[in-house]
Amino acid sequence: MPQQNLYFIALLPHDAVSDDITAFREDFAQNYDSSRALRNMPHITLKAPFKLDSREHGTLLSWFDGIRPNTGAFTVELEDFGSFDNKNNPVIYVKPVMTPQLEALQHSVINAFENNYPEIGIHYVERSFHPHMTIAYRDLTPEQYERAMDVYRHKKYSASFRADRFFLLQHNGEQWNVVKEKSL
Repeated sequence: MPQQNLYFIALLPHDAVSDDITAFREDFAQNYDSSRALRNMPHITLKAPFKLDSREHGTLLSWFDGIRPNTGAFTVELEDFGSFDNKNNPVIYVKPVMTPQLEALQHSVINAFENNYPEIGIHYVERSFHPHMTIAYRDLTPEQYERAMDVYRHKKYSASFRADRFFLLQHNGEQWNVVKEKSL
């Protein structure tokens, strides 16, 4: 069986917003015993992780170059915090404001992916896009989730960043790395 590579497609914020998100993640590591989110760079997922045979890497890069999003550059506004109250794996995140441009970009990416890789299923969550920038997940216990949400549901945060490109990332076995970017 050929080796498989793991990829995903995302928006990455500029350094100031990235630093803010990392600071929230560090708060969760120190105060809520949840450090797993620190392993990933701050991002908004446009296409969830997917696997492809390593021999298809060049074809994927060409496909990514050919995506023609139906939006230009736009501003992503971040406003406060939200959560997915999953019973066993709750998630806490910074909330991007849903805009027509953000939604159009994600739909463009998903549609282009589905047209080119129909054999790779699109998860229903990707069809009902709910943008988020994760600050705690996987190792956040339901008890710590409740404790944290007592604080974060009232906490205020507001920031923005210019989305003028999006990124294809590949996991190297230890971390995610940008392998290609596409201007909007």
